[in-house]
Amino acid sequence: MFNRRALLAASAATATVFTLAACGDESASEPTETGGTVVVAATPVPHADILNYIAENLAEDAGLTIEVEEFTDYVQPNVATADGSVDANFFQTEPYLDEYNAANGTDLVTVAPVHIEPLGLYSNGVASVEEIPEGGQIAIPGDGSNGGRALALLADAGLITLADGVDATLATEDDIAENPKNLEFVPLEAAQLALSLEDVDAAVINGNYALEADLSPAEDALHSESPEGNPYANYLVATAANAENEDVLKLAELLQSDEVKQFILDTWADGSVVPAS
Repeated sequence: MFNRRALLAASAATATVFTLAACGDESASEPTETGGTVVVAATPVPHADILNYIAENLAEDAGLTIEVEEFTDYVQPNVATADGSVDANFFQTEPYLDEYNAANGTDLVTVAPVHIEPLGLYSNGVASVEEIPEGGQIAIPGDGSNGGRALALLADAGLITLADGVDATLATEDDIAENPKNLEFVPLEAAQLALSLEDVDAAVINGNYALEADLSPAEDALHSESPEGNPYANYLVATAANAENEDVLKLAELLQSDEVKQFILDTWADGSVVPAS
């Protein structure tokens, strides 16, 4: 049985930060003077990898210097972007950003979609969806947008049925119409999901954290999202003011370039990361 005391403590701490981190702070209303240098907050894989490729191969010709500040969670990059500590960030989907803005009163905006990381259902104990036991425990992301995305994946896998008309990006456990195996859902901070595999029957893990745990949605997942028509692109994000910054827009152009698309296809040939367009 899953002993979740430590993981839930970490998850609760992060949830508190999510709702309070920007309380009393407003997003910078004036664009940062970048002077050709763009500082970007990013999670390590694949976001920092992509940015470092640009920094080493493409930035100089575009008249840019790219500085990457790595973060291991989904909250602090937005805090740093909103308070002007960095010029932009690269780690999140639009539904997650919308949820963050609503919770924190920020006005961060999407600048450019870059890639998709298919969400996957993973297990250390069973080899197929059908083997997940009656009353099994499944860990899912604890934030609303990724939690809804996880429930949509479980519905697509045939483990649950969501109520008619439910927006998958907003789905909660209350929207589950059928749960034939009486599964128990364990919400955790996204960074803890891969660690939970020793304690639960399965876990729905965000793509970047799956990659850090050497898991591939194509090769290791019991079930994964299709990249085709997938609405969960990862975006370059900035304040509304910085979204018009010339250097940030140059970076956006590089992130969507053919060279970066090919780098993504070559580096993650198993489909763990795919270009957004």
